[in-house]
Amino acid sequence: MGVLYCNMVEDLSVLYCSMHIEMIFPFCLADVGTAAQCSPHICLTTVCYSYDQTQFPSSNLFAAARDGIWDNGASCGRQYLIIQVKIVDYAPTAQSPPSAQSTTIVMSETAFSGITNLAVDSINIEFQQ
Repeated sequence: MGVLYCNMVEDLSVLYCSMHIEMIFPFCLADVGTAAQCSPHICLTTVCYSYDQTQFPSSNLFAAARDGIWDNGASCGRQYLIIQVKIVDYAPTAQSPPSAQSTTIVMSETAFSGITNLAVDSINIEFQQ
């Protein structure tokens, strides 16, 4: 049995998928968690970069980390591949409330809608740093 992994590339216009055969690759390729989305509120300040607006990628693919990946702030600036998002904030103290509490990661509305078009508060995800 195989698992299909799909990733969005750069400007979200290209989707590429690859098949990994579990019998050939019996090890875990990603961490498992949950994701929510930010409410459509523009963040003016974040824990990682304070008031520096250049912190936000022009693609709007950013996220806030929860304790599971926060690593005492070391996750600031890290890139995570769900859709590739940049950590810019600590979710429990973020100005913009998430669509669901206690998720692993809180994604921008742009990033969240890039992986699901379902009207849900949170989804299960696999991610890699």
